[in-house]
Amino acid sequence: MRIAQLIDSLDAGGAERMAVNYANALAGKITFSGLVATRKEGSLKDQIHPDVSYLFLQKKRSLDFSAILRLRKYIVSNKIEILHAHSSSFFIAVLVKLTLPKVKIVWHDHYGTRAKETKKENRVLIFLSMFFSSIFVVNLQLKEWSKKNMKCSNVIFIPNFTASENVFKPETTLKGINGKRIVFLANLKNPKNHILILEAFLALKLNELDWSLHLIGKDYFDAYSDVLKDFIKLHSLENDIHLYGSKNDVKHILSQATIGVLSSTQEGFPVTLLEYGLANLAVVSTNVGYCSVVIKNEVNGLLFDPSSSTETKKQLSKMIQNDSFRKEMSNNLKQLVVENYSEEVVINKLISAYQ
Repeated sequence: MRIAQLIDSLDAGGAERMAVNYANALAGKITFSGLVATRKEGSLKDQIHPDVSYLFLQKKRSLDFSAILRLRKYIVSNKIEILHAHSSSFFIAVLVKLTLPKVKIVWHDHYGTRAKETKKENRVLIFLSMFFSSIFVVNLQLKEWSKKNMKCSNVIFIPNFTASENVFKPETTLKGINGKRIVFLANLKNPKNHILILEAFLALKLNELDWSLHLIGKDYFDAYSDVLKDFIKLHSLENDIHLYGSKNDVKHILSQATIGVLSSTQEGFPVTLLEYGLANLAVVSTNVGYCSVVIKNEVNGLLFDPSSSTETKKQLSKMIQNDSFRKEMSNNLKQLVVENYSEEVVINKLISAYQ
């Protein structure tokens, strides 16, 4: 098999991380594994394995003929059989297929919100889906949506996984007291809903119990992050809630924490939960998207409805108060992740799906 992953950017987002994870994991399993970033490079470029063939297209606009020609040349010279297009990169994949009909396109949908969108909102995607050989989805709601709306009938659920290899040197030291750190791994943007956790932290007076909250993720320095920073300043929580921006040494960061939180109002399949699990963190999570499949309430973590601040506070408080309960939840989650969402398990499913 000769396969190239296609992604629009290498910023540290969920779809982007999975494109890199797939390219890296396949490098040792198939004849050729490539990765093409179409529009923008980013911090994830440093995570690409040396055995992965990498190309940056420098695409400047939606219809960029020079970028299409560069991609075409790359496909032909490397005899690529399958283009695995993630999220919005399907557009250039279809344009290049028009010049190379034998190339198969597998489109991978990571966008959890799409399950609530209309056909009208996705009319270009739906029209171009006639050129897809297969559609991969990250949760069952997206599978149902694609089956109903897309012009490609071969829709396959492929769970996300966490990379087994730790590429980065430890460099980030979290502030706060060991054993009392809560970490929130998500870029600062909608629909990640950070403010819900900040409000719960304040209402529960967790700082008075020596707990600290650590936000790890890209800061876009926009209205969304201004709201968070203003909240921290207004309530004098500068010594208790910390923003670190985008970081590469995620495994090292998580090793310093005790609880992992996620409060999104929409999700596809958050890799964050898998990373929390492998790091042996106790998890308090939103119940949207695939979250409630990974996290079973009071079995391997605690779930809440992100529209309910009362429920959020109740679940976070429960996890904070009981040390033995936390350990039981974190151990159970780690076992689930290792057994069901390891690189080996998912890559075997992926290779079968390609065939």
